[in-house]
Amino acid sequence: MTVHPSLQTYADAWTHSVEAIAELVKPLPEGEWNRRTPCPGWSVRDIVSHVIGMECEQLGDPRPIHTLPRDLYHVQNDHQRYMEMQVDVRRHHTAPEMTSELEYTLIRRMRQLRNESRAPETMVRAPLGAEQTLELALHMRAFDVWVHEQDLRTTLGQPGNLDSPGALIVRDTLLAGLAKVVAKDAGAPANTAVVFDVHGPVEFLRTVRVDGEGRGSVDGAPSLGPAATLAMDWETYYRLACGRVRAQAVEDRIKVEGDQDLGAEILRNFALTP
Repeated sequence: MTVHPSLQTYADAWTHSVEAIAELVKPLPEGEWNRRTPCPGWSVRDIVSHVIGMECEQLGDPRPIHTLPRDLYHVQNDHQRYMEMQVDVRRHHTAPEMTSELEYTLIRRMRQLRNESRAPETMVRAPLGAEQTLELALHMRAFDVWVHEQDLRTTLGQPGNLDSPGALIVRDTLLAGLAKVVAKDAGAPANTAVVFDVHGPVEFLRTVRVDGEGRGSVDGAPSLGPAATLAMDWETYYRLACGRVRAQAVEDRIKVEGDQDLGAEILRNFALTP
């Protein structure tokens, strides 16, 4: 890779996850491609289609001209409609068509990254006709492919890479949204603190502090008298935060100490991604 140093972490994490995805799906027989995944509304084929489509957009390829069916229950807003286009257009593709298109797209994308000379702040294409910096685009691709790699691993019964480079990017991205979850979405009282104690392949302790104005902030220092402490393993944390599972389904893997009502409200509002 010859990308700008500030992009290297994202490029390396992206490469690690997309290569894992390609390995996971290459040997799959036709019937396995239709299996449901934890990603709402999407099968194995749909996730691979999404990865192909998003990387094609980063390559500057034109979007497909395609009309979505009206009965896609999981498609409820413009962003979801945008994402679904690249997925639905491939819903009848065979396993060999899917794996060959994925392989070809990744070859092109890796070549693009090897030759990438643009500055991190260069504006590039983003969903819905918007623009974003090249750094944010690579950051979000690294986040996205790691989460989808885990979707596929869960579905196919092949756990792994919970502590890979992409996992650390996902951790930091999810933590960036934690203050809003606690202070705004769950309505934690002013001048309180909530501690998150996460163990497993990725471990961290974070405290969300809500100030007198109701604004939240996150730091790594423990709180002596938190209103609530939520303890769980890393896999449960990311699955909750990425909307892959609801708290009731994994309550045996979550321990809430202190204010039980506040803990329940935080868990109800934990998902940061649709």
